[in-house]
Amino acid sequence: MTAKQSIIGRIGQLARANIHALIDNAEDPKKMLDQLVRDYTSSIAEAEQAVAQTIGNLRLAEQDHNEDVAAAREWGGKALAASTRADQYRQQGDGANADRFDQLAKIALQKQIAAETEVRQSEPLIASQRETVEKLKTGLAQMKDRLVQLKQRRDTLVARQKAAQAQQQVQGAISSINVLDPTSELSRFEERVRREEALAMGQAEIAASSLEQQFADLEAAGAELEVEARLAALKAGSQPPLQVEATPVTPQD
Repeated sequence: MTAKQSIIGRIGQLARANIHALIDNAEDPKKMLDQLVRDYTSSIAEAEQAVAQTIGNLRLAEQDHNEDVAAAREWGGKALAASTRADQYRQQGDGANADRFDQLAKIALQKQIAAETEVRQSEPLIASQRETVEKLKTGLAQMKDRLVQLKQRRDTLVARQKAAQAQQQVQGAISSINVLDPTSELSRFEERVRREEALAMGQAEIAASSLEQQFADLEAAGAELEVEARLAALKAGSQPPLQVEATPVTPQD
C-alpha cells in the first residue's frame, strides 16, 4: 500500500466513524467527546498536511509535464530549423555543412521524441495523482463536516445530561418529601392533641363528680344532724317544732 493510499484509507475511516455508538457507550460522554474532538482536530491537521504535500507533488509533476511538452515543441522547432539550414547548404553545394545540420536535426528530433515519451508516460500518472488529490479533498471535507457534527452532538448531549441531572435532583427531592410526608406528621400531632383534650375532659368529669358527691355528703350530714336534734328534744320532754306550717283540714259535709 502506497503512502497516498494510506492517507485515503485513514481519512475514509475517520469520516465513517460511528460517533453515536461511541457516545452511547461512554461512561463520561463529555470527557469522551472533548477528547474525540481533540483527536479529530489533530487528525484533520495531519490530513491537511498530507493532502497539501500530495497536491504539491501533483503541481511539481504538472510543471514537469508542461516543461516536457514545451521541450518537445522546442526540439521540434530546432529540428525543423536545422533541417531547413541543411537543405539550404545542400542547394548551395555545401554538402559538409548540409550533413552537419542534418545531423543536428536528427539530434533535435531525438530530444523531441524523448520529451514526448516523458509527456506520454507522465500523463496517466498525473491523472492518477489528480484523482487521488480529489479523493483526499473529499475525505478531508468529510472529516471537517464530521467534526462540526461531533461538536454539535457533544453540545447537545452535554445539555441533555445537565437537564437529566437537574431532573434527577428534583425527583430526588420530591421522593424525599413523599417519604417524610409532613401531613402524616401533622396527623400524628393532631392525634396527640385529641388525646390530651380527652384527658382534660376526663379530669373535668372527675372533678365535677367529686364536687357533687361532696354536696350530697353535706346534705346527708345535715339530715342526720336534724334527726339527732329532734331525738334529743324528745328525750328532754319537749316537742320539736315543725319545719312546715300545719294547715287545718275542714271536714266536708
